Amino acid sequence: MPSGIRANSNIRPLGQDIRRGAVVLQRGQRLKPQDLGLLASVGIARVPVYRRLRVALLCTGDELVEPGQVLPPGHIYNSNRYTLAGQLTALGFDCLDLGILADDADAIERALLEAVEVADCILTSGGVSVGEEDHVKDCVEKLGNLSLWRLAIKPGKPLAFGDVKGVLFVGLPGNPASVFVTFAIIARPYLLKSQGARDYVPTPIPVIAGFSRPHAAKRQEYLRARLVLDAGGVARAELSGNQSSGVLSTASAGNGFVIHRLGEAINEHEPVPFLLFSELLF
Repeated sequence: MPSGIRANSNIRPLGQDIRRGAVVLQRGQRLKPQDLGLLASVGIARVPVYRRLRVALLCTGDELVEPGQVLPPGHIYNSNRYTLAGQLTALGFDCLDLGILADDADAIERALLEAVEVADCILTSGGVSVGEEDHVKDCVEKLGNLSLWRLAIKPGKPLAFGDVKGVLFVGLPGNPASVFVTFAIIARPYLLKSQGARDYVPTPIPVIAGFSRPHAAKRQEYLRARLVLDAGGVARAELSGNQSSGVLSTASAGNGFVIHRLGEAINEHEPVPFLLFSELLF
């Protein structure tokens, strides 16, 4: 043996990573690239998985126009359809896009009955508030059960949950930022658990607030923000702009939510919980 070499050096012993009889991955684990590599490292070529959850997506509103079309006065482009389809696809669900529905009770009822035949869950945007043309809530109550309506959350208070003829139903608000927030915070974990996932609750991290909100929150608020490093390398959360429920640009400019907890204030330079968007899109 050459001098300076010790016995068993530069050797990886059998069982260093996975011992015989050990659990490689738990049931309900959502497979990441490193999980696939781990399975391959022990010679496992196939594993049983759950079928993809089929989610029917319905967007309601007479005012909605598809991108690329001429925008008449009093109308808006349908951003919710693309935000929600992107979120569903990123999480690995099969998105069954059933298009735009007019604010008409009969049309909404027909669409819900169509969705029941093809989907495991129905996801809607708009039509669950208290306006004269908000028919979704009433149609769900007629065809099934509405077990929850309205949450102490901001943005996104008029959220509905129930079932249509036994098929799960989640009704999101119509405002673009409310849709983004309520899907990420409410619909995502619910859908993942329905899919069979074991780890579906996102973990906030403590960071330093780069702003103040001195008044106690009357509803738990999810503020679109951006995590930045200050000159000393300390992570600070800065608001990414206007927090109106109709403003989606601040979600695009941000990379996470600062959670303004119910009944609490936010003081600059003090810790706040921060949820990275990357935690919410997997």
